Amino acid sequence: MADIRVGVLSLQGAFKEHIVKLKKCRVKTLEIRFPGQLAQVDGVIIPGGESTTINKLLKEYNFNEALDKFYKKGKPIFGTCAGLILIAKEIQGEGKGLGYIDINVKRNAYGRQIDSFEEMIYINFDSVKKEERRFRSVFIRAPGILSTGRNVKIMAEFDGKAILVKDGNVMASTFHPELTDDTGLHRYFVNMIKKYKEGI
Repeated sequence: MADIRVGVLSLQGAFKEHIVKLKKCRVKTLEIRFPGQLAQVDGVIIPGGESTTINKLLKEYNFNEALDKFYKKGKPIFGTCAGLILIAKEIQGEGKGLGYIDINVKRNAYGRQIDSFEEMIYINFDSVKKEERRFRSVFIRAPGILSTGRNVKIMAEFDGKAILVKDGNVMASTFHPELTDDTGLHRYFVNMIKKYKEGI
């Protein structure tokens, strides 16, 4: 997979942890700090952190137009925790997000920092075979998915609520997959990029 390069939005948040995971997947990485760098990558991860801060920086550095073009080209995007909030269609009490995935979300749905927790979940990586795999998930001031559009695939649930969703080339998780030793979800995202590149 040496021909695949994955960008990680590196304005704020847990971007370094994502880069470590991607390097374990044996792909090239790039810390995305300026909009023009998006043209150099095949997929991008928008990490967890402070979603309000990241959103302000996106506007300050004029990222939105470049991200929109990236999304419209069908290049894979993976939003985790704060990243999920930013790419959602609706944010409860705040209005529209970037709208890259048809979900309605709520900030801090699982409580404050002190309420952070870990949980073993089952992820359905294959919609055809319905094969599920155990995965350790880390929830830190995690957002909640209140509703999903009809084309959104729910890949994992916790306590009866969606926590990992996918629609086409966009995937989003309420938890932090970069804070575990398991590279399974990052490998899945890299495979999404590989399939995208094979199809263009």
